[in-house]
Amino acid sequence: MALNPHKLGVHKILKHIPLNALFDAPSKARLRKAVNIADLRLCAKQRAHKMVFDYLDAGADDEISLRRGKDAYSELEMHFHILSGLKPPLDLSTKIFGQDVKLPFFGCPTAGNRMFHWEGETAAAKAAQHHGTLYGLSSLATTGITEIGKLTDGPKVFQLYVWKDRELVKEVLAKAKEGGFNAMALTVDFTWYGNRERDIRNDFSIPPKYSIAQIVEAIRKPAWTYDFLSHEPYTYACINTDVPADSLAAFVNSQLCPEFDWRDAEWLLGEWNMPSAVKGVCRPDDAIKAVETGFTTMWVSNHGARQLETSPATIDVLPSIREAVGPDVEIILDGGVQRGTDICKALALGADSVGVGKPYLYGLAAGGTEGVIKAYDILKVELDRAMGLLGAGTVDELKKRGPGLIKRRHASARDYPDRYAYERGYGGGVI
Repeated sequence: MALNPHKLGVHKILKHIPLNALFDAPSKARLRKAVNIADLRLCAKQRAHKMVFDYLDAGADDEISLRRGKDAYSELEMHFHILSGLKPPLDLSTKIFGQDVKLPFFGCPTAGNRMFHWEGETAAAKAAQHHGTLYGLSSLATTGITEIGKLTDGPKVFQLYVWKDRELVKEVLAKAKEGGFNAMALTVDFTWYGNRERDIRNDFSIPPKYSIAQIVEAIRKPAWTYDFLSHEPYTYACINTDVPADSLAAFVNSQLCPEFDWRDAEWLLGEWNMPSAVKGVCRPDDAIKAVETGFTTMWVSNHGARQLETSPATIDVLPSIREAVGPDVEIILDGGVQRGTDICKALALGADSVGVGKPYLYGLAAGGTEGVIKAYDILKVELDRAMGLLGAGTVDELKKRGPGLIKRRHASARDYPDRYAYERGYGGGVI
């Protein structure tokens, strides 16, 4: 087995040499100037290793779905009411999985947060606690269930992949229950690994392969590199804290279960017996089947456009799924959200809450806890403003009146930012 800095114990020396603040000073200065999620994306790009940033930023194949997911919101107009008698701040509270929260959006469970910043999942948990919203933990997290439970006493959802080993599933679910998790989300769109060509070109691996190209990039990103070298190596802490992430990767690939079906889902629900979501719904007929199977929540998602290329924009299929399951089934939506106005449109068109992935991970990669809190701050202010100008004073009012407030129009080049939009993180419509 090849030697690397962690095997040589470099982190045990560097952790006693506190240079993180020095290397992070430029990153923190950039973070303070960020005014929107696109700015946070650029902050993340400047701080993180290219291999890591592209893993976060990329979609599948030609990234068509990634661009469409963002563009779809530009085709929705907000037809506002006037003289609504509202003043800021509005009441943004609602319920997610039956639990009271102060915001109708939250950070989606995402794998391997410590690769973006040494604080990892703890930063996202602290931000959720700070804003009083749901926290989502991935079963491929680099922070354990017990540690997360100590950081936030708010509602928590545990995300589960479809594993072959049912004993492993039982063990992980038991840990989640003991850790105070209120709900479980079964990810069903990850039975094959998506074709993420940026990762292939960058020779993405955990840990890095220490090629000349990766070493040169590490030198160019000293804040990220010092974080990586001065802390313990990553482990998939929800499964086995004793096995490093690179060794466990082969195990994870061997455990993914492509043949998992509805009967297996019924078994899983029997093991959990608490609020549960099926994450990866894009069709009304699948949503109906999921309700009949026993899932309490439909999570409309295409895995951040990272799996099946040309899968639909989730905001486009949301109304049909709401119509199919009726008004009483909870719906969560994620995908393509970059603005508070996007969240507002999703709530108006049938979502009960909205998950964000890339926005808070950009904040994490840009500046740890401070960056995630800032991402939430940005989206909260934008959502508050959008609802106020639209004339909807509460989330419930927005959901009730939403279909009459949001109208679709044909897209045009005028909908999109200028030719420098790509550099700012806008995925489509670049002219």
